[in-house]
Amino acid sequence: MPSKIKIGIVGAGAMGRAIAFQVSNHPEMELIWVADQSLVAAQKATEIAKEGTTSEDCVSMLNECPVDVLVEATNSIEAAATYCFAAIEAGAHVVLMNAEVDLALRPLLDHKAKEKGVTVTSDAGDQHGVLAVMINEAVEMGFKIVQAGNIKGFLDRAATPESIRLEAEKRKLSAEQCCAYTDGSKLHIEMALLANAYGYLPPAGGMTGPRADNVQEALEKFDFDAYGDTPRIDYLLGAEPGGGVYLIVKPDSALPAEQAFYLNYYKLGSGPYYLLYRPYHLCHLETPKAIKRAVNGTPLLSFDRKVCEVYAYAKRPLKQGEIFSETIGSAEVYGMVEPIHHELVPIVLLEGEVHLKNDVEAGKALTWNDVEISPSALLDYWAEQNRLTGGAHE
Repeated sequence: MPSKIKIGIVGAGAMGRAIAFQVSNHPEMELIWVADQSLVAAQKATEIAKEGTTSEDCVSMLNECPVDVLVEATNSIEAAATYCFAAIEAGAHVVLMNAEVDLALRPLLDHKAKEKGVTVTSDAGDQHGVLAVMINEAVEMGFKIVQAGNIKGFLDRAATPESIRLEAEKRKLSAEQCCAYTDGSKLHIEMALLANAYGYLPPAGGMTGPRADNVQEALEKFDFDAYGDTPRIDYLLGAEPGGGVYLIVKPDSALPAEQAFYLNYYKLGSGPYYLLYRPYHLCHLETPKAIKRAVNGTPLLSFDRKVCEVYAYAKRPLKQGEIFSETIGSAEVYGMVEPIHHELVPIVLLEGEVHLKNDVEAGKALTWNDVEISPSALLDYWAEQNRLTGGAHE
């Protein structure tokens, strides 16, 4: 009988605990350890899983208790990158439940993984992972992708950790994490990952997110004829099914009458655009699929260059001299996906201490002239990635 895939998890929050349980109940996998800065949180995860040891030090565990795959499930970026690099150096594959570090440093992570003969992959259960599977299937069926779409239940770009705290507690999330969902930053990060992997772009002016009652309305809410040859990313606001994702597709070549008949017979309509959707994404329940893809060397959403970035926009008037940090899900900024603008500041770089050099109006993007970011390992990683990819920032 083949040996089980040995798994280490870093990050024992809501998702980390759930992944620990799922892995420990998978017949082909074994949970070896869970690491978290809070040893109590790590212990709770292994208690739920009923297997594995715990530690506060992920890097030490990677060296002392080798695993086949590290699942990165923290909410950090700099620390997450350090864990991922350590895993790669130790010869472990990496599954990223952490979309923020995935967007920030994926080209560099993939480069280092290739040198060591291991694989880095996005998770299979978040919306971008589910969409990636759907895209591959649609192309195999002979469709051309027109739009890849997410479904957002509620949006408040002015949300703060305090304003959302009670809702976060109901969902067993940190206030910052819940705030990043509510203000749209997480959605934009996920869709940017998808865009970078497939060369898609948001429509001119950014994703529009029209309100809809049902995903079927996606066929009516967008001007697909204006998209040209580049597939677009966008989302619906408030549509059912609330946990779903969708694609707008069209046949890759002219349809004979009989093929058009079958598509209509299969309840896809009369075209020229067709809707494919999945009514759910199941996060940790699908993580084992990503683990197996990592081991098999078939990652989801790999990219060595970026076509999009998620830039930081002011939630409120920001004043010269202000200092803030921990910006994804903060009271200061939210993220918006856009084609690369080197003068704008990616939200993933604002994890450290940020000093405002200028006033910034609410709703305006932060530029490099507006901020000074304290030196950090994250900025060093970013600079290394820029040298690798030919990107640049001031």
